[in-house]
Amino acid sequence: MFDMRPVGYLVGLMVMAMGLTMVLPLLVDIAEGREHWPVFAESMIVTCLIGGLVALACKNSVGEGLTIQQSFLLTTLVWAMLPLFGAIPFMLGETDLGFTDAYFESMSGMTTTGATVIAGLDELPKGLLLWRGILQWLGGLGIVIVALVFLPEMRVGGMQFFRAEGFDTLGKALPRTIDISKGVLNVYLGLTAICTLFYLALGMGAFDATVHSLTTVSTGGFSTSDNSFAAFPGAPQYACVVFMILASLPFVRMMQGVHGNIKPLYRDTQVRTYLRWLAYAFVMVAAYDLLVNGRFEEESLRARLFNVVSIFSGTGYGDGDVTAWGNLPFVVLIVVGAIGGCTSSTGCSIKIFRYQIMLRALAQQTRRIFNPSSVMILRHEGRRVEDEVLQSVMLLFTFYILSLGFFSVALELTGLTLLESVTGAWTAIFNVGPAFGASVGPTGSLSAFPDTAKALMILAMLMGRLEIVAVIVLLLPAFWRP
Repeated sequence: MFDMRPVGYLVGLMVMAMGLTMVLPLLVDIAEGREHWPVFAESMIVTCLIGGLVALACKNSVGEGLTIQQSFLLTTLVWAMLPLFGAIPFMLGETDLGFTDAYFESMSGMTTTGATVIAGLDELPKGLLLWRGILQWLGGLGIVIVALVFLPEMRVGGMQFFRAEGFDTLGKALPRTIDISKGVLNVYLGLTAICTLFYLALGMGAFDATVHSLTTVSTGGFSTSDNSFAAFPGAPQYACVVFMILASLPFVRMMQGVHGNIKPLYRDTQVRTYLRWLAYAFVMVAAYDLLVNGRFEEESLRARLFNVVSIFSGTGYGDGDVTAWGNLPFVVLIVVGAIGGCTSSTGCSIKIFRYQIMLRALAQQTRRIFNPSSVMILRHEGRRVEDEVLQSVMLLFTFYILSLGFFSVALELTGLTLLESVTGAWTAIFNVGPAFGASVGPTGSLSAFPDTAKALMILAMLMGRLEIVAVIVLLLPAFWRP
């Protein structure tokens, strides 16, 4: 019989921990003096109480390891339940959102998608704005740990290639959970602190710098302003570009750098490929602007660099109307959004590693046509890529494309236009952030979307962040058989 207790215990602890983080926006609201703090006091009590009771009820399972079925269920439940409790302040607070909108906002935060149903951000209590940033920061940290600890064991999307023997960080293989989690947390905290200091030094206020550092390092994209990062033109945008790129690089390589071994970072083929493709995308949109519009000025180049990096990394900050750039630049942005950052980063989407594997496999098959008798071994980073890894990568890629098609059709059936439905599905399944179309508000808010469309996007955001297979497998009866 399937034992839910280990899963319930861990989920309960995580819910309780999330409740404790609500003390931060509570204190900010008290300092602001707008009498909004009771919202977070009530939310914190409810969240901690329910999480604590669940953990207490399941405590007798402590010490038992997780089976593969429990690992899959835990991963999905965490990303489904934490946004549920994270939505409480949006329902009780000044935003006064209904359940669907509040859950959408919270899910968008935890999955670091960055799509929003809220307009008038500049007028909201600072506690709510900070809470949006905390949701994304927690989600970014969590997904890196999931990618390094759980997905390799669950053999999702070829992540078994990155088992413990691949993480030779300190001259020995990293122990799976504790050392990886501590290392990621240290790097994550360090990046967040440095990013905050840069924003402060470049003229941002303390509150804006703090919230934007949380949503930059998590590649989340929530802002404190309806104008998103366009409210901070110039040097802060260049700093943001740097930290969005850093957050899209493999955290395990940065952990190595922290311990004095920087070579693996710049030797990593994922890193080099990501930076090279990023440069290609920027050159294409900048060259188009020069050839078609005759523009070659700092402000225009900065806007294109910023938006390309923002969408490629899955951060989703906005700076101007990218649909006005022309058809080619818009297509380039859609394509890079479907690529994403490096594996074991906070970046979104399919990830560079999988495209590398697929392209190498395609090249190998092409060579085999002309040399059918030759023996060819597929390798990545000098290591052999087993057939199981290649099949997992191809399966995940297929699921992403099929999911994009399914959600595009489903969203259009809710009454959205073709552009709205396709970009809505694209931004949700790839966790990018922006959507486009007539129903999208001038601030990027999706509040005008039907509730059915928002519910579909909630499901798509969850599936996309957990790399689809981890969610779909729970629906298969064969998976639950002993």
